[in-house]
Amino acid sequence: MQPDRGLRAGDTANSSDPLFVQSIARAIQVLSSFHQTDKPLTLAEIGVACGLGKSAVQRVVFTLRELGYIERDPTDRGYVPGIRILDHALDYLRLNPLIERASPVLLELRRNVRERVDLSLLDDLRLVYASRLQSKRETFYATLVGHSVPVFCTSGGRAIMASMSDGEVEDIIERSDCRPYTAKTLTAPQDIRAEVRKARANGYALALEQIQAGEIAIGVAISGSDGRPQAAIHVAGSLAEWDPETFCARFAPLATEAARAISWR
Repeated sequence: MQPDRGLRAGDTANSSDPLFVQSIARAIQVLSSFHQTDKPLTLAEIGVACGLGKSAVQRVVFTLRELGYIERDPTDRGYVPGIRILDHALDYLRLNPLIERASPVLLELRRNVRERVDLSLLDDLRLVYASRLQSKRETFYATLVGHSVPVFCTSGGRAIMASMSDGEVEDIIERSDCRPYTAKTLTAPQDIRAEVRKARANGYALALEQIQAGEIAIGVAISGSDGRPQAAIHVAGSLAEWDPETFCARFAPLATEAARAISWR
């Protein structure tokens, strides 16, 4: 399960602004069709996913394939994103000032904690991983930048909400699809509010098995030049190796120090 990512497949892109280019929006809709799939897509499946007609899908896919943004799957079962998309991911990572500022701090933090260290960026109701420094236990998906998790039930999300007003927290809760990711995921609004209050009091947020069974994670918010929270540091470990009290006592001060070093003052 993943939270929404950018322009979703099936979204309609109808803007009355004369500067809005519908053809570009359709191309983004086609590329967004791959967000929630785990296999190559046929033209028909792309059309269903993005809500465009067969002719429009065929033209957009042909154009994107010519430009290298869509490719045929090696087994010829359909289409997959093309290698040229990685060029834009690299551009974002290398030109984002927060990521540049955070990189040496995260490397030092990872050396000190010897557990997984992540940097995630706030995008409305989700956090998008921009840096993932692995530990010995990682799965394939836990190593991927661009993977996203919801704000409402994650350590980083709770830390970010703790830096917001109560009204902003309520807005996030109301608009979130509060489905459980594990048997321990807190989805009731009163429970989410209680975790945000704890994070405000502690200066960091703790999440136990909220996204992945057996995982413990600490999150600390990072503020931008305007003082608003815009990202979070996560330190994650295994409950098979750590109890919550020891984990927090050892790693919360280090994560908090790192977040302060990255934040604009």
